[in-house]
Amino acid sequence: MSQTTEPPFLLRRRKNDLPDDIVLNILTRLPAKSLIRFRCVSKPWDSSITSSYFISTHLNNLAHDNDNDNGDGDGYIIHMPWRTHETMNSSNRPVCTIAFDRTFDRISEVEIPFDFPSGRALIVGSCNGLLCLAANRGLNISDYVIYLWNPSIRKFQRLPDSCLGKLGFAKLGFAYHSENNDYKVLRISSYPTVRPSVPDEIEVYSLSSDSWRRVGMSLRSNVSNKSFFLPAALVSGAWHWISRVIEGEEERKVELIMSFDVNSEEFRMLRMPDGAMSIVRFQTRLASFKGKLALLTCGQSEQRGGCLYSIWVMREYGVLESWNKLFVVPLERLAFCIGFTMYGSLLLRCPQSNNQADKFVLVDTKNLHAKDSDIQHPSCVATFMESLALLDGANMVSY
Repeated sequence: MSQTTEPPFLLRRRKNDLPDDIVLNILTRLPAKSLIRFRCVSKPWDSSITSSYFISTHLNNLAHDNDNDNGDGDGYIIHMPWRTHETMNSSNRPVCTIAFDRTFDRISEVEIPFDFPSGRALIVGSCNGLLCLAANRGLNISDYVIYLWNPSIRKFQRLPDSCLGKLGFAKLGFAYHSENNDYKVLRISSYPTVRPSVPDEIEVYSLSSDSWRRVGMSLRSNVSNKSFFLPAALVSGAWHWISRVIEGEEERKVELIMSFDVNSEEFRMLRMPDGAMSIVRFQTRLASFKGKLALLTCGQSEQRGGCLYSIWVMREYGVLESWNKLFVVPLERLAFCIGFTMYGSLLLRCPQSNNQADKFVLVDTKNLHAKDSDIQHPSCVATFMESLALLDGANMVSY
């Protein structure tokens, strides 16, 4: 007898009851917080809602609704202040703010439920409502404490220590493995520039196995940015980041886009768009723009003190000829890109003079209208959605 993947029946049928498949279909379209309450209705409902089949179906429905959104969807932004004396609360834990994606209007605040040993914690990435957070362990810049956390269902898990130990500079990335319904954390350890000939060490953590394992890469490269999260874009099931790769017998250092496919665990190199690297620039970074790979460069404008943000988008993934310079955003002062929201607005951090707090600005890329956001402190920001991810995990901590 074949084993079915369908969840158990929800309730014993009565005369006027809806069919079980209709009830199940309705439940898979409800908010995560409502479903957590509905687990108390009965044991069959609890068994159904916590099944892998239900969690995957619920996630697919959310993704479908977002893809077909008409402007009134439930996309959110979550931002967390860097750990400073001004942003500490009484329990010594940072507080994340959840806001609407389109407007940045605040809707709720949630305290991080676990402690970091020292240093500031940052959001490594966000996938399907699951956040990856990390912080240095003590003063060692390559040794991290990493957590996966779902605020919607109040569950988290601390990751085991790295299998490679403590190596030079390390970078982290976070993504969803769609083929296996799994979540992965990428860790790239690079030696300092005094040892540029040493190749990077790369390992991947899998949530399904709750363990790290080493993966190979034959390229000698160095991740350009020295912060501990990858300034990367997750597009078409692959991480993308800018790296300086050593090429040819002359060992020239060339800036390329490196990619790591989450499903196949294969690496690939992509060339920058023509003209993007020839300009004098203050900042270069990758981002996801409405599901497509985007490259942003910030250079000086003719206006004194101003700058120009140029955005290239790869219209057809993997086709280098499809790079297209989409638009240019003129700014009166130097600003630093944080990324795009789900709906394509550009979020910028604008340093202020006279020791004033940085200003965070949301730029509508359709009409270039700029709006000050509600962020009050230096922060890390990620897109966010409600989901049931982690609900069926065996080693999760509830709070």
